[in-house]
Amino acid sequence: MKGKVVVTGAAGFIGSHLCERLIHEGYIVIGIDSFTDYYPPERKREHLAQVRSSGRFTLIEDDLNRCDLIDIIKDSQCVFHLAAQAGVRRSWGREFSHYTEANILATQRILEAIKDVGTVKLIHSSSSSVYGETRNLPMKEDHRLRPVSPYGATKLSAEHLCELYHINFDVSYTALRYFTVYGPRQRPDMAFSRFVISALAGEPVEVFGDGQQTRDFTYVSDAVKANMLAFQYQGTERIFNIGGGSRVSVLEALDIIAGELGERIHIQFLDRARGDVLDTWADTSRARVELGFRPEVPLEDGMKREIDWYRDYLRKGGCRSHDGA
Repeated sequence: MKGKVVVTGAAGFIGSHLCERLIHEGYIVIGIDSFTDYYPPERKREHLAQVRSSGRFTLIEDDLNRCDLIDIIKDSQCVFHLAAQAGVRRSWGREFSHYTEANILATQRILEAIKDVGTVKLIHSSSSSVYGETRNLPMKEDHRLRPVSPYGATKLSAEHLCELYHINFDVSYTALRYFTVYGPRQRPDMAFSRFVISALAGEPVEVFGDGQQTRDFTYVSDAVKANMLAFQYQGTERIFNIGGGSRVSVLEALDIIAGELGERIHIQFLDRARGDVLDTWADTSRARVELGFRPEVPLEDGMKREIDWYRDYLRKGGCRSHDGA
């Protein structure tokens, strides 16, 4: 049996997949999740069905800004920090306080606890949103960072905090900048989830903008693999792009979905959302050289897996109104 690790946001999309991988690898996993209502908490609880049957998994249902983090992380080898308030479009206006609390203040509390405990590594989940709008593609870790959404600004602030605690208190951390992660259990507000649910229901698919915007899509198991590689990493680099190598336009992605479903998809175009960038494309050469990271799941295969998951989910009673999609 391997040692103890902590996963924040354990019931979320990536977090639940990571917990399963860690349990499979033999670790003792302490999962923390506050089950916010950004999307239905009951759906998040279903994400943990497999790991909760393991004797090596413990769930702590609490807020990172209130719980005793020192007591939770002591004697652990690593904190995988995936808890965050997600979503570019909802980060404006009154909702912004949720983003500062979940993405900045909670990260600072984790860093304080690691500083006090010592010898605990932090794997911090960041985002391609820190780059903002740029024509300088592909995006490299040392490019200028100019987020164009409040969400992106909070993720960049969290990265800065990690670096400050590293410089001043020798906190060991790795930040992973994810590029549009998708797959089974994807959040219902994310594009592929909305597209698949609408298409399966025979309803119009809503697309923000003209659909020509491109994204570097990353399958969830590749994101999990990046976390495991970062956990073992002993080098000096601290920030890595994690992309799937499947950069296509939104319309091209919809063609893949339509091909898998075997039917035509009706598209309803909406105004481009504030904070959405035109293009993302990860230069993953640093992750490849330093971590040994290479994405394994091509977009066509990954989309088939997500569609199959949604078919099964809907067959078991999941529905659009339930998920707020």
